[in-house]
Amino acid sequence: MDVQKIFTAVAFIFALSACGTQKSADTVFPEDGAMDSQACSGRTIQNKFIVQWEDGRFSVETAENAETFKKEFIEPNLHDIKFVEFDRQIQLKSDEQGVRVQATSDNWGQSMIKASPLWRMGIKGQGVKVAVVDAYVDYTHPQLKPRIAINTAEIPGNGKDDDGNGVIDDYYGARFVSIPDSTQTPSSHGSHVAGIIAADHSYGPVQGVAPLAQIIPAQFIANDGGGSLGDAVLALQYSANRGAKIINASWGGAPCVSSLYNAFQDLERRGILVVVASGNDGRDIDRYPEYPASFNIATQITVAAATMSDFMAAWSNSGFQTVHVAAPGERILSTVPKSGTAYMDGTSMAAPFVAGAAALLWSAKPDATAVQVKSALLQSVDVVSGHEYKVNTRGRINVEKALQYLHQIVP
Repeated sequence: MDVQKIFTAVAFIFALSACGTQKSADTVFPEDGAMDSQACSGRTIQNKFIVQWEDGRFSVETAENAETFKKEFIEPNLHDIKFVEFDRQIQLKSDEQGVRVQATSDNWGQSMIKASPLWRMGIKGQGVKVAVVDAYVDYTHPQLKPRIAINTAEIPGNGKDDDGNGVIDDYYGARFVSIPDSTQTPSSHGSHVAGIIAADHSYGPVQGVAPLAQIIPAQFIANDGGGSLGDAVLALQYSANRGAKIINASWGGAPCVSSLYNAFQDLERRGILVVVASGNDGRDIDRYPEYPASFNIATQITVAAATMSDFMAAWSNSGFQTVHVAAPGERILSTVPKSGTAYMDGTSMAAPFVAGAAALLWSAKPDATAVQVKSALLQSVDVVSGHEYKVNTRGRINVEKALQYLHQIVP
């Protein structure tokens, strides 16, 4: 299914409301509607439902089956419900290459994007919250612990929702994982992404791109790489409510459902920049869409992977329409659980370079909008003859040049 079909389906749903069409359980929950393709049907979770409310909130509800849910939940709440669809499972691929390594300084990506000139000016991401909507983030890691955005309204470990935000004990972030997990070994993915964005230079070898930014961990991916779209939507909503200016989404494989697109639209309305990995299948996602990479909303940046020699990685997804820029994604050293470091490859690693770069720009120009920060990053890329990337800008980010551009468009 392509993005245009999603747009058409979403427009149809909104048109029902705009034209005063009488709502019913069948119009807000179109079980056999445009969103249910054969490719997605096998991932449906038959007793879980993503609900978008008229006030913009999302929730995930359970029931014995769809008919019971319509009768016992949708019909009594019909006036307040905007849209409902089945939750669906996703399975993510690991980006880790090889084994954990000892502390070795290898920050070529930070050098390539020219982050250090901003560090020398004292621009390090201070005052900017970046949500990592991903797998587990080890908030005890020495290079991550100082950078976690603590929820001071919460009392840790008391089993209560002290601040009344609907999430219990979210002192260090929140966990939205409803899919059964097949392993207790923590995934390295979320911690690795978080370290690229904001690892503190003072406590180890990894140089976070924005080493004074704050990380909001919002886990929806289990240790085995499993997750659900409903959990992802809740994690995105939580991140926005916690004040994230940037959300990093280093994942793909999401099925073609409108609730995730609606959640991205809500982030756009709230002025939040969303940085998304393009995927690692080596395909053109203009022709073969990947979600959420192919949504292409106004405040979204979709990122391809660059190699150490500044070429497009052969395994990176591409697209002149829906992939915007490239960033380092090969042999990236970053933090992993239990105070470790590891190398990983992937567009999952490229995206947080862009998220970190955006945090640097926002700390330099706090009054900039998400669209202005995005424009600065896209209009200032390095395009090297013979190294052009198969992305919209043809280039790879350069945050030093992006700051110069941002100074021109933001007083």
